[in-house]
Amino acid sequence: MNRLLNTMRNAVGACAVLLLMVSALPAQSQPPMLAPSQKIPVAEAQKVRAVIEAQLAAFAADDAASALSYAFPDIRQRYPTPENFLAMVKRSYPVVYRPKSVGFLEPELADDEVFQAVEMSDDNGVLWIAIYRMGRMQDGNWRIMGCRVVPGEGQAT
Repeated sequence: MNRLLNTMRNAVGACAVLLLMVSALPAQSQPPMLAPSQKIPVAEAQKVRAVIEAQLAAFAADDAASALSYAFPDIRQRYPTPENFLAMVKRSYPVVYRPKSVGFLEPELADDEVFQAVEMSDDNGVLWIAIYRMGRMQDGNWRIMGCRVVPGEGQAT
């Protein structure tokens, strides 16, 4: 229980650091002020989780096109081919590419974005927290705007 509480504190702390980093950007690229974080409605939290789970399943199947389809348009434009995207994930986010275990923490809503922390373990049993930044498309669907991986505490059990 203490490990879970510490992990959740780390995830919340990482989200706070991420928000501070965003607010420190130069004025021309700074987004509007973020509202205090709020609880996301259960139905929306389920939709956010489903998108992340679908992308993880696509990574597990090496389905680059499907994996990239869950990304926000800005991310999709950065990669000329789905294979380039998959190669980047393999290289830069190995625990996201092939997690040994996955556990979703409580998502947070800030303005129109959701921050979903996901506890993952790697091949060695080391815990990581992947913090997904989710944005809603004009059609109402959620897409992944970014992901930051930070160390969790301890080993997976």
